[in-house]
Amino acid sequence: MQSRYKIFPPDAIHTTVQLPASKSMSNRALILNALSLSPYTIRNLSDCEDTRVIIDAFNSDSNVFDVKGAGTAMRFLTAFLAGMEGEWIIRGSKRMHERPIHPLVETLTALGAEIDYLEKDGFPPLRIKGRKLKGGEVYLSGNISSQFISALLMVAPLMENGLIMHIEKKIVSKPYIDLTMAMMAQCGVTAKWSGNDILVKPQQYQPIELVVETDWSAASYWYELVALMPGAEVKLPGLKKKSLQGDANVANLFSDLGVTTEYLEDGAIIRHAKKKAKKFFHDFVNEPDLAQTFAATCCFMGIPFIFSGIQSLKIKETDRVQALINELKKLGFVLRENGIGMLEWDGERCFPEKGPAIDTYDDHRMAMSFTPGAIPLQSLIINDPHVVTKSYPLFWDDLKKAGFTIEEEN
Repeated sequence: MQSRYKIFPPDAIHTTVQLPASKSMSNRALILNALSLSPYTIRNLSDCEDTRVIIDAFNSDSNVFDVKGAGTAMRFLTAFLAGMEGEWIIRGSKRMHERPIHPLVETLTALGAEIDYLEKDGFPPLRIKGRKLKGGEVYLSGNISSQFISALLMVAPLMENGLIMHIEKKIVSKPYIDLTMAMMAQCGVTAKWSGNDILVKPQQYQPIELVVETDWSAASYWYELVALMPGAEVKLPGLKKKSLQGDANVANLFSDLGVTTEYLEDGAIIRHAKKKAKKFFHDFVNEPDLAQTFAATCCFMGIPFIFSGIQSLKIKETDRVQALINELKKLGFVLRENGIGMLEWDGERCFPEKGPAIDTYDDHRMAMSFTPGAIPLQSLIINDPHVVTKSYPLFWDDLKKAGFTIEEEN
């Protein structure tokens, strides 16, 4: 039987939290470090599961890699291994084998890669026969995962003819592509983005000592906790106002939900404020990983919302849109998926379940975005709480330090 935590809130929150390093930056840093044959150790590397599977792959003596549930690792390593001499097999969890990878595989194949599907066409696991890629010109849809585009970008400088990417349709998660290009630039490689086209000429990466920022996505759960707890104040060392991470926008968005941000030289202090919006509207196309946090926060605060731009949530660790609808209904909130990439709560309520337990769907963000609900509900049960190791292994320890009581139930 899976474990579960019953969480009870403190009377007040005044704490300092050492957030984890950015998973997004860590995973890119590992690939760029390898491509530049760098002798340097990456500073402030994340200790999360998604990052560890890439480290394990690089340290492995085997040619078979298991990335478990790490989507970023699956995409980045597929592109990386396609250009590395040798024969490789890459697989993952059951859910990973249900997440489509054909847009990346088909594009790599067009650029000279040799990749076979070992089970179902279009999905992992994959067999890759690595070799120097020819490169060239490709067309990609912008409404697929930005990780496909980032994976291609990082290996593009090593392609014989470089890479020209024509991106069609509206780009999802553009800040993650900007992040990739910024980190490539740190390593001496320029990529030119003009209109919907990205051009990367053949170049050599320069080894440098890469430094990973503190994770703004992880900060979002503390913003939610502060929004729900009157008088709360949390210091978050290491957060940068001028960040390469798109999720740094969480500070601006939460100003509408009653949280102020004061930037310090070494981080930020966030405080509960009484001001809050009557309704919340946002297009999450640039910050899809924040959607669960805001859906839960708005419901717990009684603020109706309309979200758009969340189509990529359907192919994450779970179908996050359906998972939100299912679990918030247990708590008495009736959400609706009104069209592709849309999610709405108009304030409609239903009878909540008695003693509800939140299922986490093997998704770290489900666990962390629902946990603050223990404040208004006075207690909450989270099933399979250990999923947080994917991005924030010390989440429960940090909650205990902030005064929360966590009882383990089997």
